Amino acid sequence: MCTGCDRGLSCAAVGRQDKQLNTYDWLEDVPGNAESTDLVEVQFKNTRKGYYHNVNNLDLKKGDVVAVEANPGHDIGVVTLTGRLVRLQLKKANLKSADEIRRIYRVAKPVDMDKYAEAKSREHGTMIQSRQIAKDLNLQMKIGDVEYQGDGNKAIFYYIADERVDFRQLIKVLADTFHVRIEMKQIGARQEAGRIGGTGPCGRELCCATWIKSFSSVSTNAARIQDLSLNPQKLAGMCAKLKCCLNYEVDQYVEAGKKMPGKDVVLVTQDAEYHLFKTDILTGQCTYSTDKNLAVNLETIDIVRAREIISMNRHGEKPLSLLEDNKAKARKKPVDLLADADVSRFDKAKKKKGNNPKRNRNNNPNGQNGERDNRPRRRNRQMADGQNGGGEGAPQGQQAHQNAPAPQQPNAKARTANTNPEG
Repeated sequence: MCTGCDRGLSCAAVGRQDKQLNTYDWLEDVPGNAESTDLVEVQFKNTRKGYYHNVNNLDLKKGDVVAVEANPGHDIGVVTLTGRLVRLQLKKANLKSADEIRRIYRVAKPVDMDKYAEAKSREHGTMIQSRQIAKDLNLQMKIGDVEYQGDGNKAIFYYIADERVDFRQLIKVLADTFHVRIEMKQIGARQEAGRIGGTGPCGRELCCATWIKSFSSVSTNAARIQDLSLNPQKLAGMCAKLKCCLNYEVDQYVEAGKKMPGKDVVLVTQDAEYHLFKTDILTGQCTYSTDKNLAVNLETIDIVRAREIISMNRHGEKPLSLLEDNKAKARKKPVDLLADADVSRFDKAKKKKGNNPKRNRNNNPNGQNGERDNRPRRRNRQMADGQNGGGEGAPQGQQAHQNAPAPQQPNAKARTANTNPEG
């Protein structure tokens, strides 16, 4: 195992430690810092840390792999912090008593590292098998990770559960299956995401998988302060919880928001009253509307101008407008849509019906030059009128004439004889 990493971690150490940042020891170069206290911070797999007494006065530095006291046996970890800063870190650890601070045995030997490598090689298989055991017992829980102790005598099972789980039977089955001491430790969705890792919507590796060690609560109020859209899909991270980065710039937004005018402050001018519609904290711009609830006659001014108008209103003065030059707002002139249009464009002379060549072609009685004869169409129209409007009083011969097909021209005399009622 190599040591001397620039971030105080082993380059091939436990878990993902080579990719995680730690507390920066700004007192490292101060003479006598390491001798000021015998407390040492040791980090194990992922984010688990412990604090130990250097009772043997070993010359320890960041990145040293050490064997520490455990219950039972010993564990293998990496030194991440020494000196006076360890005392400050103890306040964050919330240790119940001083008895929880155990001892550092020695710097890890090759024999210790062989046992450690053997124990770590069993973690993945143990996790898969334990998940099946929990499923067979119908337990509403998910085992997210398994961590073996450095000597292989103990295993920590990290699980996630929404409700309280009775895993007493599970512990018995796991102990009989793997023949080690079992410890169950519940973690949240954020800790699980930090252990699994992934890429966030920003395109970078998850903060919980790189440098965040302790998680603080995140509320939707942080999004409101920063004027972010309260869309759960956009505010949630890979763990389905609110993104930790929502807390990064909240303090700066709170300080900048104090300089902005209040939402209940009304700016009174000689032309109207303006209500605050929205603010842009980053650019220092305020948008006002003449209506309290709707976006009407919006005007955007900066913070300096808004505070100047507020001061004038307090002294009973009303500016001409919200503009900085204190000039009246230029009224918009109505736009005449027909100003440059030709009104007479609809009054163009219509063409006469006789000049239409299509109509002339249809009305040609002789059908010359390939034009269609219109006479059969008139005869069909007369036949249709005779069928529809002949009536009961029409002569019998006339009805027969209307229903019969059109005769040819030489039979005109016979047609006249048939229409004679006397016979």
